[in-house]
Amino acid sequence: MTESIWVSRPADLYGRRDRDRLGTVLCGIRALFDGFTSVSRWEPSRVKPVRRMQSAVVTKREFVAPDVIALTLAAVDGGLLPSWTPGGHIDVVLPSGRRRQYSLCGPPGRRTDYRIAIRRIADGGGGSIEMHDAFGVDDTLTFEGPRNAFYLGTAERDVLFVIGGIGVTPILPMIAVAQQRGTNWRAIYAGRSREYMPLLDEVVSVAPDRVRVWADDERGGVATAGDLLAGAGPATAVYVCGPSGMLDAVRLARKEHASAPMHYERFSPPPVVNGVPFELELARSCRVLNVPADRSALAVMLDHDPTTPYSCQQGFCGTCKVKVLAGQADHRGRVAVGDDEMLVCVSRAQAGRLVIEA
Repeated sequence: MTESIWVSRPADLYGRRDRDRLGTVLCGIRALFDGFTSVSRWEPSRVKPVRRMQSAVVTKREFVAPDVIALTLAAVDGGLLPSWTPGGHIDVVLPSGRRRQYSLCGPPGRRTDYRIAIRRIADGGGGSIEMHDAFGVDDTLTFEGPRNAFYLGTAERDVLFVIGGIGVTPILPMIAVAQQRGTNWRAIYAGRSREYMPLLDEVVSVAPDRVRVWADDERGGVATAGDLLAGAGPATAVYVCGPSGMLDAVRLARKEHASAPMHYERFSPPPVVNGVPFELELARSCRVLNVPADRSALAVMLDHDPTTPYSCQQGFCGTCKVKVLAGQADHRGRVAVGDDEMLVCVSRAQAGRLVIEA
């Protein structure tokens, strides 16, 4: 991102309002911050960490698209679940030990149950397949949160929601709240076909006259940035969630209005830029991994251990931070780290080999 235009979120996203490194060392606490990557040109207030490990039972499982299941979750004891706001998500702990983040897409603020939706990705990291295969009605899962890094502003009066596929999950509750507030909002929902656009009926039902549907098979092609941003002026707040190509196209197009508010959430890592190959030594196992120029250290580590902790894959949350025991890291993340630390999702070696405490 261009720093002068795309102002990053605070370094300790999900962290304390006042950073206290000395207190952290003295107390022996290292905060682990989880979440999707979400970016805004406006720097929001920092939010305190949410560490609520909780169990929930699956009360409903349904396909909302041929490759997307929606799971409804309720508290095991029948009580209320923790409060949440539109754009919020939970961190689900899978049976394999993997952790994956899923946006809450049920009625805004509802605490009697949550709903999440998961698209099955055959060539992904395996988490979505495990979610599809592991959980049925009456099964119990463990989650942490909810937490939110993709907020719906309260002062914005003209709002455009841009939705791509499974990116509907955080935005659907936002649309419902915008409608309740009387906000001048509109939305465009794009996908390859209506059949593969999960929760489309629910989006349209909020206010049919405010939602445009772009199905590639009906329109004869993929929507351009101009199509997605039609009618969005310099005062329009844009919220976008969807595939990386959509995000990048919208982001670049909005440079025309560099001071306009834009918020987005990304589910996948960006490509490695100007990468060089290096060796990564894992001190605990004495294993040496070869990291190619076009892959991240995290991606290579996941090949060898799928339970390697990570979250955003963008260098924003700090979940994958590790200690560097030898070598010099090329720091590329947005989270402040010491000279003896690195974020394996984005940072690399300046040259040769890095030895990390992993």
